[in-house]
Parts: sequence; C-alpha cells; structure tokens
Amino acid sequence: MTVSIILILLGLLILIGFISTYNGLISCKNNVKNAWAQIDTQLKRRYDLIPNLIECAKGYMEYEKNTLLNIVNARSLAMKQTDNIKEKAEAENQLTSTIKSLFALSENYPELKASENFLQLQEELTSTENKISYARIAYNDAVMFYQNKKEQFPTNIIATIFNFKDMEFFEANENEKEVVKVKF
Repeated sequence: MTVSIILILLGLLILIGFISTYNGLISCKNNVKNAWAQIDTQLKRRYDLIPNLIECAKGYMEYEKNTLLNIVNARSLAMKQTDNIKEKAEAENQLTSTIKSLFALSENYPELKASENFLQLQEELTSTENKISYARIAYNDAVMFYQNKKEQFPTNIIATIFNFKDMEFFEANENEKEVVKVKF
C-alpha cells in the first residue's frame, strides 16, 4: 500500500510539473504576442501621422515630389506586411529611412522648418520612433526569453510534444547596421 501511495504522489508531481511547464511556455508565447502588439500599436500611430506630415510638407516642397511619393509607397508597403516578421522589419526599416530623408530635405526649406505644424509632426514622429525602438527591444527580449525557455531541458520536451514554433527577432536591416562615416 505504501508503494502505491508513493507512485500516486510521484505521478501527481510529474503531472503538476508537466502542467506548470506547459503553462510557462504559453505565458512566454503570449508575452511575445503582447510585445508584438505593442510594436503594432506604435506603427499604427506612425502610419496615422505620415499623411499629415506629407500634407504639411507638400505645400513647401514643390520640387521634392519623389521624396513624398517614396514615403507614401513605403508607408503602403509597411502597412501590408503583417505575417512575416522579417519582411515586416524590412518594410518598416525602409519607411524609417524615407522619413529620415524627408527630414534631411526639410533643411533646404527654411519656411518648412519654421512651420509650427511641421515641427509638431516631426516631434510626434520622433517620439513615436523612440517608442517603436523601445517596443522592438521589449519584443526581442520576450522572444529571447521564450526561445530560451523552449530550448532548455525539460521544457524542450513539452515544447516539442505540443509543437511550439520558434519566434523571429525583429532585426535591423543591413543598411542600419553600417557605421555612419563622417567627413569634415
């Protein structure tokens, strides 16, 4: 009788450990989804600000139609990319690059630089870009924690049994990794 009680208690401990490990994986997976939703929220804010920025700049930058068109096209592409994290990151990096080119060109237009609306939109976009950066960091941290948990023993056994998939990091494209060269 004592042996059967020990076996039952051992079975219960294994079951509790199994359930706890499975629930831990689910929590990590949901943290990754939440972190991605935070990025998505900030991206939506940026998408909403861009048309206002373009409208504001359009009146001042008569000769920069290509730049404005590039921003519109990059925004459209970024808004379409939703399933593949790598493609989404590339589209977002392209959009960031085109917005930076608009801000650089604005230096050639003193009236635009002095426009209260443009300055306010520029500040809001800069703030949003910072929030996106922090959200990307939080997302990548959540992915790293999930991946670590999923790959460590004994959690990896349960992750394999229930087919927990790898998550992708949100990475900078090759252009953003290059060191900026400054010449005087």
